[in-house]
Amino acid sequence: MSKTTIDKATEAAEHPILLETQAQLDKAQKSWKQSEILGIDTEFVRERTYRADLGLVQISDGETAWLFDPLAIKTSQAMAEVLTDPGIVKVLHSGSEDLEVLLNAMKVIPEPLVDTQIACAMLGQPLQLGYHHAVKWLFDIEIDKDQTRSNWCKRPLHANQLRYAAMDVVLLPEMLRALRTKLEQAGRWGWLEEDVARMQRNARCPVDPDKAYLRFSGIGRMDETTLRVMKYLARWRELTARERNRARGFVISDAGMLRLASARPSSVAEMQAIDDIHPVALSMYGEKLLELISAAASDHSPLIRLNSLDEKQRRQVKEMRKLVVSKSAELKVDPALLASRRELEKLIRAGADGSPLPDRFLGWRKDVITDHLLALSESRKGPQGTE
Repeated sequence: MSKTTIDKATEAAEHPILLETQAQLDKAQKSWKQSEILGIDTEFVRERTYRADLGLVQISDGETAWLFDPLAIKTSQAMAEVLTDPGIVKVLHSGSEDLEVLLNAMKVIPEPLVDTQIACAMLGQPLQLGYHHAVKWLFDIEIDKDQTRSNWCKRPLHANQLRYAAMDVVLLPEMLRALRTKLEQAGRWGWLEEDVARMQRNARCPVDPDKAYLRFSGIGRMDETTLRVMKYLARWRELTARERNRARGFVISDAGMLRLASARPSSVAEMQAIDDIHPVALSMYGEKLLELISAAASDHSPLIRLNSLDEKQRRQVKEMRKLVVSKSAELKVDPALLASRRELEKLIRAGADGSPLPDRFLGWRKDVITDHLLALSESRKGPQGTE
């Protein structure tokens, strides 16, 4: 890393090139094709919609910053081509949401891809390290965050927004160069490749409407009838939100769903007594909701349920958590990189059900932590498999 490289990047953010015509995009694409590394970022708005509204795509080779305006240029072919060009490494920071947005808008997932947030975590930084803090850690540069809450779909974009957007991407190529050296020295570059590949797979997997109810907390304490109604309501809401491109909560709130599943009203009048259902939702969907509640009552198909952990399993989580903390201290990484408490609970449930290991515990984690966790679980059992 040279001082001039950082200077060129930050100077590029002061004079970003806004791409608003096809001719401008074609010219930029020629430059992109000459690059080995391109930093990528997106700005989007998601408040009332199911799918995020893309407002801007930032691209930088570390010397120039381009800002692609998807509201001005309706065709995304050139962007899709660069995002999937096998000869150009794309670099994002905390890219899971960006991948979802790009897949929806451009119909592609960037490939090949590196995520610098994950890379930083593999070098001892917090798993949720923001871009601004990563830049400070790597280059001792402070970046303004004053445009974080901008409406990126409102035009025209003002100069401060453009500079902010460009600054979020211009340092990514140099970040990759610095991080790759450190990761290769630590023998962890393969770790990064595995975790990024998992992130790409997850981005390609939409929510399964039949399993949407599993996202609600407290389902392990529900009786079977309530849980079945919850499954019907959650499936309907997921499909309705997707079809109408409305945020789930703007179809019907989580609280309203839970109250409906518990109370199971048999008329619109009874439904009106539930405070958590907005009158607009009641007028639009009241009869449909009653149909769903009735249909759920006559369904006797098997349910997936996440039962609450018993006392033995809760003790097991604590023991596993201690092991994760100890191992992470040995590796000098954030414990969350190895396994969160929720992921440990999934591992325990998989063992109890005889299910395959969760994907998170495969790959490099298998040798580093998973086998140790499984050995710990076995060591807690007696000769007949009891503690």
